[in-house]
Amino acid sequence: MTAESTPDAPEVLVLRQNIHGIPPSEYVDALAERLPDREVGYAATPDEERELLPGARVVAGFSIDEADLDRAENLELFACSFAGVDHLPLDAFREHGVAVTNASGVHGPNIGEYAVGAILTFTREFLESRRRQRRREWRSHRTGELAGSTVAVVGMGPIGESVVQRLGGFDVDTVGVRYTPEKGGPTDEVYGYEDIAEAVADAAYVVLACPLTDATEHLIDEAVFETMPTDAVLVNAARGGVVHTGDLVDALRSNSIRGAALDVTDPEPLPEDHELWTFENVLITPHNAGHTPKYFQRLADIVAEAVASAEERGEWKGLPNQVV
Repeated sequence: MTAESTPDAPEVLVLRQNIHGIPPSEYVDALAERLPDREVGYAATPDEERELLPGARVVAGFSIDEADLDRAENLELFACSFAGVDHLPLDAFREHGVAVTNASGVHGPNIGEYAVGAILTFTREFLESRRRQRRREWRSHRTGELAGSTVAVVGMGPIGESVVQRLGGFDVDTVGVRYTPEKGGPTDEVYGYEDIAEAVADAAYVVLACPLTDATEHLIDEAVFETMPTDAVLVNAARGGVVHTGDLVDALRSNSIRGAALDVTDPEPLPEDHELWTFENVLITPHNAGHTPKYFQRLADIVAEAVASAEERGEWKGLPNQVV
């Protein structure tokens, strides 16, 4: 069924949401395709949410407050459309015995591609090519070669793993950095956050793909920039706060690093008068590395797998992407 008002209470209910400009009807249709034995509906207005929540067993959306949770008498699973769930009343979900899953992994392929694209942009000096094109100047310039380089990936979650996977065909050495290095990872070496300076010491590219936590806030600071090779490039597809912005500006101004590709900044949005806009060796994208037309398809896969797992187990525990 499509994203229209549903006269009867659906078993699976999609709440109002707008991601990357994709109509939520695509989410409804994707869920209906994967859950053919269940009625899937869409709550297009607050009134419809209040009307349909009491009958839903599975609800998919950005958030739900405690008052709505009290009314959702039959709710067994809330499928959050975000990877982060710190905005949700998790204790209330536990008290109501409602499982919660997140969207972790949805952004892996697209942000992995963004990171590789940024790396190749700097390796082949596409920014310089673009500048000469604008001047209609047919004049060769030097470029680099990625093969044989070292790439450090900070964060070994689904996004970091996706970056490493997509670097597999480029003949590079990879270094991973994660909170628990004893878990290992797909990289040639793995370090903990406390050894970040050592991890990036030989890296031509440092890709940030970690969450913003107490452990990662301003993880990339003056000390790290001083340790990075002077021809290194920083790629931030994580959160702006992982990098100390003032130290980044100083590193760029003093040529301590070669450049940066920034999909996120601190502050964000980046003010029009911020100095970062002025550097020709900085590529800035407006927090759209995660943009993908397949977002709802991947979300629907997570929900369908959770429902299938619950049916097999006979309980809403041990589900893929479960956080509560």
